[in-house]
Formats: sequence, C-alpha cells, structure tokens
Amino acid sequence: MANRRNSGQRAGRERSQRQLRVGELIRHALVEILMRGELRDSDLEGVSITVSEVRVSPDLKNATAFVMPLGGKEVPKIVEALKRAAPFLRRQIGASTTMRYMPAISFVADEAFDEGAKIDALLRSAEISRDLSGVDADSEADESE
Repeated sequence: MANRRNSGQRAGRERSQRQLRVGELIRHALVEILMRGELRDSDLEGVSITVSEVRVSPDLKNATAFVMPLGGKEVPKIVEALKRAAPFLRRQIGASTTMRYMPAISFVADEAFDEGAKIDALLRSAEISRDLSGVDADSEADESE
C-alpha cells in the first residue's frame, strides 16, 4: 500500500480519466478567455494569471481552478475578482466547449509555487550545502580505496 501525504486542497482520491480530461478542457478554455482579456473587472485589468490546474469532482458538477497571478502579488484580491467573475467565465467556457453540463467553478490560490520556493530555499541553505559536500567527499574517499 502506497504511503500518500495530504497536501491541503490537492489531497484526495485518484482522479478518473474523464475527470482529468474535463479538467484540462476547462483549464485550456479558462486560459484562452484570460489571454483575450474578456473580463471587465478593474482588479483583473493588465494582470497575467497562471491557471496551473483544474480539478473536477467525481460527479463533474464542481471544478476548482488553482490560479496564481504572475509575480504572486495581490493574490487574495485577484482570487476574489475571479470569484466574482465565475458566472461569466462559466458561461463563456460553456459556449466554447461541447460539454452537456458545465461545472460550477471556484477559484483557489495555488500554493504549489510557495512550496517550490520553500524547497528551493532549503536546498540552497548552508546546512544542506555542507551536508551535500560532505557526502560527496565521503563517496570520493570510498572510491579511492
């Protein structure tokens, strides 16, 4: 039995092929709408938004979009603006796709970027560098014997 770690919003059961396919379809449609700049919200004007993933519930009635503005600035403000625009986005995605039922979309700030930055900072820390250089020195000494 595989040991899995719970990672906040992204934890849960393994998704079916259909959930993955619908999630990618919605993500691509969202990105297209955001690129065209069709949203008339002053909080979203001139902001580049990354949609890293869209997770769809097993019944395909709800979708959660993980988003992050470029640069990671004013994340709560951007997420709130996207929540306000969710009905408009749902209609636009429904019009551009051939799905029978369009899931309700909710937006969540993507914390994966923060986790990646933490790991990067840890790998660059002095303690880790010292440990890694010590391992290399030990392995070189073992090889020379």
